[in-house]
Amino acid sequence: MKVLITYFTQSGQLKSILDQFSRPFLDTAEIDWVEVKPTNPFPFPWTSESFYQAMPETVLEQPMAISPLQFKHEKYDLVIIGYQPWFLSPSLPLTSLFAQEEFRKRVFGTQIITVIGARNMWLNAQESVKRFIQQSGGKLVANIPLVDKHPNLLSAVSIVHWMMTGKKERKWGVFPLPGVSDADIKSASKCGELVLNSIHNGKLNNVQEQLVADGWINIPTTILFIEQRAKKLFRLWATLIKRKESSGNRALWLKVFRVYLVVALYMVAPILLTVYSIFFRPFTQRSINRKKAYFCSIQLQSE
Repeated sequence: MKVLITYFTQSGQLKSILDQFSRPFLDTAEIDWVEVKPTNPFPFPWTSESFYQAMPETVLEQPMAISPLQFKHEKYDLVIIGYQPWFLSPSLPLTSLFAQEEFRKRVFGTQIITVIGARNMWLNAQESVKRFIQQSGGKLVANIPLVDKHPNLLSAVSIVHWMMTGKKERKWGVFPLPGVSDADIKSASKCGELVLNSIHNGKLNNVQEQLVADGWINIPTTILFIEQRAKKLFRLWATLIKRKESSGNRALWLKVFRVYLVVALYMVAPILLTVYSIFFRPFTQRSINRKKAYFCSIQLQSE
């Protein structure tokens, strides 16, 4: 069995996840690892400027230049795509990967598994990736998101500390460790084993249902609430900032967006979530359950 694993990573977390996920395949599959490398690499640790500069193109899914991809084979039995969400969208290197004809050729007619390493918001990003796969002629058979399970605001502070300093540590010795926990990263091998067994039993088309039944995917209602509203706002901001480029005001509007994001995350969102939980959530539980079931699945809503 020939397996292609593609990924982009800065901190190394996603590579660690994929290493664990692929461990059960080592004795039975030939694995071709292909790392996506931007022609102009993103810094790690990030600077505040470089982080926000990536926002408009990421949200609008405008590909960037990446180094030529080297594949061992013309066709694979399985393609595993590892990626991170940025600004509720697929990371810019992932979007750029799907812009490559050589990669799309290998996706066409092939079963695909996506593996996500995220803070906690991946729903909108995966919708875009589902669409990329569909447009490339691939067949998504499973999606496995690994996330930081700490409370939203605490994990936001922790991840900023990690991304801006390069130090995966407890900020001030108080906040939780950032990123996907070591225990969850290690558990990815169990997902890989489940997938491999499904392949051997001819039941790969049913593996997503098994992953959900076994509790591998959990979507907090608060995250669902935020994601349903924030992506539209991000698109508006990204479009506005791109329009301001011609007048030389991109940097200014990115600073305005930065202030907006901080206020929205740490002040507006908690208030809205509190109001929603008290007055509206009890009456919308059935709708919430339907939406969670959809996002846990591999289905793609029609436009």
